[in-house]
Amino acid sequence: MLKIYVLEDEANILRYIQSILDEIPYVRMVGSSSNIKKAEIEIPRELPDLILSDIQLKDGLSLALLANLNLDANIIFITAFNQYAIEALNLGAIGYLTKPIDPSLLMEKIEQCYKKTTEFTLNQLQLKIAESHLKHPATPKKIALRTFEFTQIVDVEDILYCFSDKGYTTFHLKDGVNLMVSKVIKHFEAMLPQEQFIRCHQSYLINSHYIHKYFKDGQLEMKDGRMIPISNRKREMIMQFIEGLG
Repeated sequence: MLKIYVLEDEANILRYIQSILDEIPYVRMVGSSSNIKKAEIEIPRELPDLILSDIQLKDGLSLALLANLNLDANIIFITAFNQYAIEALNLGAIGYLTKPIDPSLLMEKIEQCYKKTTEFTLNQLQLKIAESHLKHPATPKKIALRTFEFTQIVDVEDILYCFSDKGYTTFHLKDGVNLMVSKVIKHFEAMLPQEQFIRCHQSYLINSHYIHKYFKDGQLEMKDGRMIPISNRKREMIMQFIEGLG
């Protein structure tokens, strides 16, 4: 999924852009703004993959804003003022479109960005897997969990998910047993196989083998029926994982 943020102060053009984006299945519009002040707050929060931006807005030029934000997002400028073309391209924009917008050209630029982003994500995933094998050449099949009363040896495959709260981590096992350990979840995240266990939320580490359903509102249902929240920053990663299973 390609996350797009739109910076445009003409309401009719914003609606037109949104109608184009609605036709692209792999696109999600994460926000829009008609002014630089609002965009300065929302863009770093939403972390879009692509920004569609007018250059000359009522409260100033977007060029300075986008240069100062120092984000990894791609940029497509949409404007009626050609005099800013050179400066826009110097910012590293992947596209520069003039108004009125040619929808086919806009869709072409968006597709170009999507392919670029997907290729980068795949390369990063491959590097992570390779790094995991180098760091953990022998993936552990069992783990020792030390509770307040005893230490239990658990098969890694029997772990459904882990929940962290106030410095403690509770392991939920597929046989219904819950084991509380006085260590933070980050400790176990480093121990468990990274290609199998996913940190989908600050408080949850899940075994991907037991994901039952994915809900578009940002939740996972595990095979034991438990609903697990997904943080906003992790949704794209989870979606890519789910799509990869198909």
